[in-house]
Amino acid sequence: MIFNRVYRHLLSVLQKSDSSLTDLSHPASLLAAKQFVELRQRVENEFQSRFGREPSVVAAAPGRVNLIGEHIDYNNGFVLPMAIERYVIVAADSCFDSPREYATFHSSSLQESMDIPIGESFGPTCSGWGRYIEGVIAGFVSVGHDVPALDAVIESSVPSGGGLSSSAALEVATATMLEGITGRKLEPAEKALLCQRAEHEFAGVPCGIMDQFSSVFGMPGELMLLDCMSQDIQTVPFREEDVSVLITNSNIKHELTGGEYAERRRQCESALKKLGLPSWRDVSLVELVSARGRLTDEEVACG
Repeated sequence: MIFNRVYRHLLSVLQKSDSSLTDLSHPASLLAAKQFVELRQRVENEFQSRFGREPSVVAAAPGRVNLIGEHIDYNNGFVLPMAIERYVIVAADSCFDSPREYATFHSSSLQESMDIPIGESFGPTCSGWGRYIEGVIAGFVSVGHDVPALDAVIESSVPSGGGLSSSAALEVATATMLEGITGRKLEPAEKALLCQRAEHEFAGVPCGIMDQFSSVFGMPGELMLLDCMSQDIQTVPFREEDVSVLITNSNIKHELTGGEYAERRRQCESALKKLGLPSWRDVSLVELVSARGRLTDEEVACG
């Protein structure tokens, strides 16, 4: 069975003796570890109940919250996200003897099942959450890794549409699961970019690289300073006992495929085209001020 680095950290917390639990840097760590193991147990139980056997692979990926740098990743700037203690977990087992050319995925949260093609694909044939998985499978196939027929169950504690990158967590968990099923390991950055491409080409979401990089590289107790141009990562320790990050639910759904996000990205790209520059990293304040006559107010605000 395989797990991402965050899961291994949480499991190590649970494996400590009771006397050592008081030595945790933050009491929330123990609660998060217990919640994670409960989530893992649910997905394994659901898999066994639904498919009549135990999963051979279980993979997990966290959601994220961003502290600095909104609309910056697709403009090649710097962002400072952190992984959060909410996860998407995928339990799976291959069906090597099956002649079928699809993978069956069941979402416990939504109580929905989908059959997703496992061959070469040039566009989405699924709807809803299946598009993200289909894109990841297609990405695996496109880099020369055959994907066998398989059964899988998905469980998630990342709120959907809450701006916490549930889709990126689903993509990364799926890709990590496929690594375990196929025995083909991707480089971490390669995996993140494969998942981003899946979101672009199959879900129609014009996202930058921050969400997928956060889910692949995020670690407990650390912020991640990501240069979205070079893709260089620096970790920033974040273990202050008297500082907490509070995430609240506004109950306003967050959509990247349309609305203000897509419009803001269009404005940023339109302004760069008028300026004749490839990135906002190349625009100085003097150049921005001098270009006011050529840009709309909204395009100026992109700088």
